[in-house]
Amino acid sequence: MSSTESPSVSAASVLPRVAPVRVGEGERLRSVGLPGVTLSIRSRPPAREGLPAALYVHGLGGSSQNWSALMAELEGDVDGEAVDLPGFGDSPPPDDGDYSVTGHARAVIRYLDAAGRGPVHLFGNSLGGAVATRVAAVRPDLVRTLTLISPALPELRIQRTAAPTALLGVPGVALLFSRLTREWTAEQRVRGVMGLCYGDPGRVTSEAFGHAVEELERRLQLPYFWDAMARSARGIVNAYTLGGQHGLWRQAERVLAPTLLVYGGRDQLVGYRMAHKAARCFRGSRLLSLPEAGHVAMMEYPEVVGGAFRELLADTGKLAAMYANETESHAGPDATAGDDVPVTGAGS
Repeated sequence: MSSTESPSVSAASVLPRVAPVRVGEGERLRSVGLPGVTLSIRSRPPAREGLPAALYVHGLGGSSQNWSALMAELEGDVDGEAVDLPGFGDSPPPDDGDYSVTGHARAVIRYLDAAGRGPVHLFGNSLGGAVATRVAAVRPDLVRTLTLISPALPELRIQRTAAPTALLGVPGVALLFSRLTREWTAEQRVRGVMGLCYGDPGRVTSEAFGHAVEELERRLQLPYFWDAMARSARGIVNAYTLGGQHGLWRQAERVLAPTLLVYGGRDQLVGYRMAHKAARCFRGSRLLSLPEAGHVAMMEYPEVVGGAFRELLADTGKLAAMYANETESHAGPDATAGDDVPVTGAGS
């Protein structure tokens, strides 16, 4: 489902001088060059060596900063990294201008292959949830567990509050919107986004609000900001229309990794009613429903989401140990102690 459009702005000419991206206390930010794409990777040192790797993938209009709270919450459990998808955060646009779900998934796969960190505990929110689903379906060798927070999976009847976001994908709408809102301050824009994404915007601290304003002011200076938003929104809409084996729900059924699904009862972008359909499609999955949460539960309730992931991690470890013991007890006389034992998937 790669885009057939040529990029409107070449990646080589869209690196203006803007304010540096904020790096939180204990975090690191680095740039990784890959074929056709350059990715910014945010990380924080794990609490100890030997922890399993994790990768966090943000949603439409977001960045790796969306995961800072959950990364800190889980630093004693995983060796976490968060990626800025192409055209978002501190990552420049992809060379081919492909902002489809498949294009973003391809970028994630390229990074995991190059880094050699797989299989990872893969996290995705919104658009990142659709991307992570595709990665888990087509490259199960790269995914140990899958955690999806309000994943942008196809809905037959989208919520009215989500319609403006979908309309960004219509050619020309993003440019029109940017012109119509030219006089809006960054504070007004951020307040609107938080009202849409948070179950209770009052939970946002003044410090967090200030950081969000600074980041938006920085990104609005990037000439590809609206292009990345529009093309990624179009990519989600296009993914919703795909049928057959490339459809996201069909790919969800193919996911083998143990899966944690997190849905917010006040989510204005992904229907809460989709939670049970997702639980049916992802084999052997577990569902965490947060009635007071909105679209970004990992930012609103990082402790709760982190606790649910720890339970998934513990149960997955127990299943792997049980499977390994059973395999050893049934091993024939020619079996060797050094044989690799596969870890069972959620649907086994």
